Amino acid sequence: MFDVSIPRALAALFVVVGLVTGAEAGHEIPYYPSFYPQEIALGVADAAAAPRLLAKNAIHAYVGALTTPNGTPPRAWVESLRGFVVLTFNPASRAFSAARERCAAVPRLAPALARTKGRYLAYPYPVTPWHDDYLQHADLVEAAKARAAVAAPGPVLKLRVGKSVTAPAASPAWRAADGEWDATLEEISLGTLLRDAATRFNGWLGPPWLKEGWFHAHLLSARAVTDGATRSAIEETLARRVRGDYANAAERVNLERRLVSLVTRGCERIPIAYALRREAVNDDYSEGVENIGYDAQAGLGSGVFFRTVKLKDFPWNGWLRVATATRPAAAWNPIAGFSDEAGALLWSVLGDAAVLPEPYDSGWLPNRARAVEVSGPVEVPRDALAFEPMSGAPRPVPPGLVAQQRVVYRVSLSKFHDQTKMSVADVIYPYVFAYRWAAKDRQVERATELQRDWLAAVRMVKVDTEIRDFGDLQVFLDVPVIEVYLRHAAEPAEAPAIAPPWSPVPWQLLVLMEEAVARGLAAFSEDDARRRGVAWLDLARDRKLVDALGRIAESFERRAYVPESLRGFVTVEQARQRWAALRRFRREHGHWLMTSGPYRLQKWSADSTVLAVFRDLSYPNVVGSFDRYALPLRAWVTGVERRGDRLELQVDAQTLTKFERSYKIVREPMRPRPAGEKVRDPVEARWTVVGAGDEVVATGRTPELEGGRLIVDLEGTLPPGAYRVLLAVAINGNSMNPEVKVIPYRVAE
Repeated sequence: MFDVSIPRALAALFVVVGLVTGAEAGHEIPYYPSFYPQEIALGVADAAAAPRLLAKNAIHAYVGALTTPNGTPPRAWVESLRGFVVLTFNPASRAFSAARERCAAVPRLAPALARTKGRYLAYPYPVTPWHDDYLQHADLVEAAKARAAVAAPGPVLKLRVGKSVTAPAASPAWRAADGEWDATLEEISLGTLLRDAATRFNGWLGPPWLKEGWFHAHLLSARAVTDGATRSAIEETLARRVRGDYANAAERVNLERRLVSLVTRGCERIPIAYALRREAVNDDYSEGVENIGYDAQAGLGSGVFFRTVKLKDFPWNGWLRVATATRPAAAWNPIAGFSDEAGALLWSVLGDAAVLPEPYDSGWLPNRARAVEVSGPVEVPRDALAFEPMSGAPRPVPPGLVAQQRVVYRVSLSKFHDQTKMSVADVIYPYVFAYRWAAKDRQVERATELQRDWLAAVRMVKVDTEIRDFGDLQVFLDVPVIEVYLRHAAEPAEAPAIAPPWSPVPWQLLVLMEEAVARGLAAFSEDDARRRGVAWLDLARDRKLVDALGRIAESFERRAYVPESLRGFVTVEQARQRWAALRRFRREHGHWLMTSGPYRLQKWSADSTVLAVFRDLSYPNVVGSFDRYALPLRAWVTGVERRGDRLELQVDAQTLTKFERSYKIVREPMRPRPAGEKVRDPVEARWTVVGAGDEVVATGRTPELEGGRLIVDLEGTLPPGAYRVLLAVAINGNSMNPEVKVIPYRVAE
């Protein structure tokens, strides 16, 4: 267990004056780069010990599901989607060889599963209320629930119960398999489900539909489908959805609904319940934390938690202590390391992604690369660069190349931990790297497949200069404007996360890692390391490799080495300075894991990792940048009035009142805002119209308010006929666990 004591005497003396490197002694400016805690300690504690540590104020949060010994939830906690309970049928089972028998078994088993002391929520559909696209499936969810409520007699299910799941209560519907078995029951966590599908490559996260329910449904069930025609239809539908092969939003939603139907209709592998995690936070009046953000699916194990949380005793600084259930086992490298839960948590703080998942929605937040325009189709300019498939070498694009989509980014450069300034070369090199190593390491290939498939070209437009003026102190920031051209067209909200121009580590560190792998000293991924019989590349904890990298870096500094693909982007003098700074960083800190993120790796042991804040005036995200995602609020549709083709929604909304170190959330009717009042928590109506045959005919979102009511204007949207309108309300983008209102709607001839 790591040492969680706080040096109180030092803490009492610590003040914010002098936080900023380069400011005059004793001079305080109204700007605090980076985030609230000055230090983050990540330790290890098993779930049984965590309640005691929380009660002693030894930790501020526990990342991982936690209940007290008597089964009650912690005193203060956040809730998120943990995973699915899945029933997978044995293709060799004679009693359940037909889809009818398989699907009929679910209603018989569900009541037994629901009696597992509230551990699971019986739920016969893969898109849950914890998915942003739940509204678009709410009518199908209710239909599935109605079918599941009717249990017909049938064969007793010989069930294999996996270790990951709590066995269902005793029931005539099932018995434990002894030899022959009909089906396996298991809990599949979201982390396990997404392990191969999610991209965590350097500063790239994805795919863009990472949190969508239809995507999770495909991952859960598609591989179990045995019918060839259905499998073909599944892959065709998936390809149309992800590549933008649809005419409008309604057609997109119908593709998603069709995909879910295709992967589940045969019940070869079917989710029958979902599980929530409750993670504990310390809300002690003095020594606790506040301003807590989390993710609807990742919970506290997400970047937004560390970007909002602050200590009550030291709201602008302090020592944050967080415990996890497991020790970091995966290697620490940004290419194919940090692949376990503890490592992913560490990298979410240490690294700095281009864009971040919206915590309570399925969109993406600009972090270091901000998309300012999404357009297309468009012809790619001749001065744009494409990357050769095998070498990654940048080359001018061929004439007449047309991209289906163009995304224009403004990239926020800053300093690396070695105090060197980022440049365009750092932004370009990850593209080169992805193409060069995809054929050499299967994990790199999987992690970069989407980007390489979609990326047509990249163009450096210009480098703007932004000025932050603090009176007698001015900070000049370099902001490259970069165009990324895509071969396919994604949803405008998804496109920025396809292939953003970004790297949290400098180009020379990527080159150093490449050289280690090329010389046979290590491999990027665990699988490749095992296959080649070498070390899994670790930039900090492998002392032998750290020393070997030092000798390589020394050689590169003498030669002022620049890879061929960066000639023209990096001068000889710049290369020599970069290599010298990287070597100096290693001498001072004992490792090579240097990024441009808000925290720097300070020290580590088997059970503890300490990250120190990196104060940099050029860092773009200041204290409070993500505060809007702390303490998510909810809203409900309480009434609907139709006036012509308009629906006027009466809404109850939660409001937050803070006082001293506490807060109160109150539900009350939404009222008209006084004239000129700034919108603090924007409210949005989300709607989907379903017609005959369960086809979606229209869907959308609107923030339009009149007299304290949200307005959904359907004028000219629908042809004559009878419809159902599904309605929900989101505050500040929070679509978690919404209450869906369904109203009939008829358009006369």
